[in-house]
Amino acid sequence: MNTMQTTRKILALAGIAGTLALAMANAQAGTWDQNHPRRAQVNGRLANQNGRVDNKVANGQMTAGQAQQIHHEDHQIRQEERDMASQNGGHITKQEQRTLNAQENQVSRQIHQE
Repeated sequence: MNTMQTTRKILALAGIAGTLALAMANAQAGTWDQNHPRRAQVNGRLANQNGRVDNKVANGQMTAGQAQQIHHEDHQIRQEERDMASQNGGHITKQEQRTLNAQENQVSRQIHQE
């Protein structure tokens, strides 16, 4: 194999690698569209609920064990939201938002009761 053929193969491989890197970057950017309104609403509620739990613990209205359980449930909801978004081009559907909000409502009632 001469130098010209080797150079062509190297350039071809570099082009393929660059194309794959660009495709992966675009896929990741589309997969995690954190600014999508429905995702922002769901994640904003989760952040609010985490703050409520932390305040109750700080005020002695909730034990650390109770808080840990609720934080775990919130983490599961957040992971479900991420999984849904990764299957929908970076956003969640209206029905998925309703489902996640219903789950958050259950956690919110637990926070209120504790």
